[in-house]
Amino acid sequence: MNAKAGGNNASLELVTEIAVLYYVEGLKQEAISDRLHLSRAKVGRLIKRAHDEGIVEVRVRHHPVLSAPLEHELLQRFGLDRALIAIDYNDSELQRSAVADLVAKHMDRSLQDGSIAAIAMGRNVSAIADNAFAPAQRDCTFVSGIGGSQRAGEEMNPDHIARRLAACFGGESETLYAPALVADPWVRQAILQNDTVKQTLDRARRADMAMIGVGDLSEDSNMVRMGWFSPQEIAEARLSGTIGDMMGYDFIDIHGEPAAVPMQGRVVGLTISELQRIPDVVAIASEKTKAAAILGALRTGVINTLATSATNAHSILKLDEATRNGTDGVVGA
Repeated sequence: MNAKAGGNNASLELVTEIAVLYYVEGLKQEAISDRLHLSRAKVGRLIKRAHDEGIVEVRVRHHPVLSAPLEHELLQRFGLDRALIAIDYNDSELQRSAVADLVAKHMDRSLQDGSIAAIAMGRNVSAIADNAFAPAQRDCTFVSGIGGSQRAGEEMNPDHIARRLAACFGGESETLYAPALVADPWVRQAILQNDTVKQTLDRARRADMAMIGVGDLSEDSNMVRMGWFSPQEIAEARLSGTIGDMMGYDFIDIHGEPAAVPMQGRVVGLTISELQRIPDVVAIASEKTKAAAILGALRTGVINTLATSATNAHSILKLDEATRNGTDGVVGA
């Protein structure tokens, strides 16, 4: 190649080749310049272009020793099997990606041929598939652990997430052919009697691991955006002590107890008691607004693996100290 191939008109093939030489093979810019007969300045510009074009994606990871004390404290405090603590980012998308990256690696280590993974809905669960890079293929089943919602959009629906995870890790996906939300608890009970629904949920109940989100009860929550509940219903639930939800289904208070609200019993999916029997329930929550909801979820005793940010981990421990005696006045913010 020659210098005429450089500059703004350089092909993506050349930009990619330079990125591989620099980031994968570890060559210095001067060595790349000599090999490709390009000026060092052009090599530098093309490396920058590799970032701009999305050919190169840089991820900053902190050494495990930095999060080890936090992880140990969470394990001791809540009886967890593991805590996956991501470095803090100001950008919410970067934070979600950082947490999901840790979960994807945990799944890659844990899943084996024949494994079943129950999948919930939501942005944090969906982000796992975005961060699963070239894992070893195996024969698994990814089954929807909750029904679907047209308003949620394809990316957030469990069937779409399950298909993407099956493509990443290997195996097949199974859709729960039911709506996520129904008008009344008796309608839910009727749907649960359907043979197709029963078969899928039975498989989800036999899962080796479950990937679930933890929701905060706010007027900007996914449930409000999807039209499941009105801002007024959410506000009333908060006033009654409801702090969040697990998997979009079970509403809980700060002590991990079921919340007595009319919203209960209307979502078709796995319940807390059913999650309790799954060996590895992975709760994923990246948003800084969710510390109180995560604490409530941890206190249910259902969660085996927590994946969140360092800021959330610190906040959870502080809130646990503040509410351990049964007072929760500090959590209403």
